[in-house]
Amino acid sequence: MLDLLKQRRSIRKYKDKPIEKNKLERLLKSVLLAPSSMNKKPLEFIVIEEKETINKLSSCKTMGTLGLNTAPMAIAIIANTEVSDVWIEDSSIAATILSLQAEALGLGSCWIQVRNRESENGSSENKVKSILNIPDKFGVLALFSIGYKDESKNSYNESDLDCSKIHFNKF
Repeated sequence: MLDLLKQRRSIRKYKDKPIEKNKLERLLKSVLLAPSSMNKKPLEFIVIEEKETINKLSSCKTMGTLGLNTAPMAIAIIANTEVSDVWIEDSSIAATILSLQAEALGLGSCWIQVRNRESENGSSENKVKSILNIPDKFGVLALFSIGYKDESKNSYNESDLDCSKIHFNKF
């Protein structure tokens, strides 16, 4: 797991190559296995493979959507806010799992924050909801661009770790 965490980096440039069905199935199974508070499972996921829709989503934020420009696929992480009051935390766990599973499958990904972000036209979350026909009772945490990497980034190493952030027993 530590090696996977070191090599996972946010990727914003992808090859023009579709993701195989078996890899997509593994990605989706991994997020469906994500733990949630009190096992309420408020999360749902929207897989977007239509390039026109992905392009529309890229206009949902002022910054940070660069990864959608070349991505063959995006996944929206949403949650029913009526089912859980900690849907943000539950969604974040699934997002982390999605990112790590993509890396384990030889894919790149990038978390594109939607919740609490704005575009020139207002709320990014409302724009994503409109494009993807998401009901009002759902919150949108993030979009993920996913695909085969067309850029390389160095892995993190142990010297990148700031151990001063670790405290024992008290701050």
